[in-house]
Amino acid sequence: MTSSTAQQATADREIVITRTIEAPRHLVFAAFTEVRHLSQWWGPNGFTTTTRAFEFREGGVWEFTMHGPDGTDYPEWITWREIVRPERIVLLHGESADDPNAFESVLTFDDDGDTTVVVMRTIFPTVELRDQAIKEFGAIEGGQQTIGRLAEYVTSQNNPQEGQ
Repeated sequence: MTSSTAQQATADREIVITRTIEAPRHLVFAAFTEVRHLSQWWGPNGFTTTTRAFEFREGGVWEFTMHGPDGTDYPEWITWREIVRPERIVLLHGESADDPNAFESVLTFDDDGDTTVVVMRTIFPTVELRDQAIKEFGAIEGGQQTIGRLAEYVTSQNNPQEGQ
């Protein structure tokens, strides 16, 4: 099965978010490799992140809690399934390692000179879980905000004088 055939087969279970970031690919990719970077931008607007464990390697795990602006804590778990530096990251994301509703995200980082095109393709196990994530958790807006926070963070790191 070709990549495009596989994508067509999962299209009804996907959320795809694309953003061009005004920074070179190596800097954008690096924002995913170290917890000190992730903790600065991960999550939708108003969220903060506390990490319990982090190992960025294929098979490694990131265990963390996202703290919502209303004070709600969301336990989260990610395992890195594939890492192709600095082009692609595939991860499995759920509430815990045994979460039957965990979803896969494929992130690509396309070099476009001084900018990077980030595509985050999230694939849910079922259409119903995708629809629930959209309706109950604002998954589209949350994903757009998260990638927006990544863009702001990387841009400020690339141009430190802008952050002052």
